[in-house]
Amino acid sequence: MSGPSKPLLTVLKRGNPGKKPIWLMRQAGRYLPEYRALRAEKGGFLDMAYDPDAAAEITLQPIRRFGFDGAILFSDILVVPHALGQDLTFVAGEGPRLAPPLMDAALGALRPVPERLAPIYKTVEKVAAALPPETTFLGFAGSPWTVATYMVAGQGSREQAEARRYAYRDPAAFQHLIDAISGMTVDYLSGQIDAGVEAVQLFDSWAGSLSPQQFEQWVIAPTARIVAALKARHPDTPIIGFPKGAGGKIAAYARETGVDAIGLDETVDPHWAHRELPAGLPVQGNLDPLALIAGGEMLETAARRIISVFEDRPHVFNLGHGILPDTPIDHVNALLGIVRA
Repeated sequence: MSGPSKPLLTVLKRGNPGKKPIWLMRQAGRYLPEYRALRAEKGGFLDMAYDPDAAAEITLQPIRRFGFDGAILFSDILVVPHALGQDLTFVAGEGPRLAPPLMDAALGALRPVPERLAPIYKTVEKVAAALPPETTFLGFAGSPWTVATYMVAGQGSREQAEARRYAYRDPAAFQHLIDAISGMTVDYLSGQIDAGVEAVQLFDSWAGSLSPQQFEQWVIAPTARIVAALKARHPDTPIIGFPKGAGGKIAAYARETGVDAIGLDETVDPHWAHRELPAGLPVQGNLDPLALIAGGEMLETAARRIISVFEDRPHVFNLGHGILPDTPIDHVNALLGIVRA
């Protein structure tokens, strides 16, 4: 169901809903007391992500509290390497770990376990049945480059040096890894759509670490293949691309990948984006998460500037990256008042 009753979906399809839709990346999470209470009861992050009842509840919490125009599935981008056969754990205070890291092992040694994704499809079904009719349900996955950086190193890394070295040292093997991630990602996102999501977002959190030539090879090319494959299966489902940190390379990404909307991080000048991106292409973002923490006049000035710049372009209001755990809830309410004024 689209049309005026789903403002976010309307904007992603280049329509005019008559209001500015808003949702926030990581809107389900640690800044909410109801999330912290559930986590204390249920245990670790991964336990909740694979528990359909818990994951559905977490997905719905910010919708109940704030009435956002979009609900983003509660999960993690590393469920795809888990489905490709790596072991996945979350270490308290240190983050995710994948084993064996592919800088020490071959992809061919892994046995894919796609059934590991089944609980997530069940979560989607539960959320889709419970969402208000005006709320758009967003699914997501990590883009192949970003997922590959974790698979190669076995964990997150600031400069993604292990994956970049791998790609230079053995581009054929790295291409094989990218292709495997891409294939699983198409099936995973297609499964989310079949289960009830109405749009999907590809997170390329580490796109900014690549040279222009590598960006073409490891970000644009695989993203374009994923978009084409998803469009063949689900031609009416919008796809948002979010190449964080890509800077001036975003324009090529927008032209060449076929995504329906572009997410802009907080470092992108909205005037530049409005000028350089294809006319009529919806954009999403790009408020600095720290401006939301600051609140007050700083928040209002920053938010109104973004709204003004994109007045003549389809625009989904969002942050430039995920909401931070120490964000005051009152500031989120204040932002909603600004956007919906």
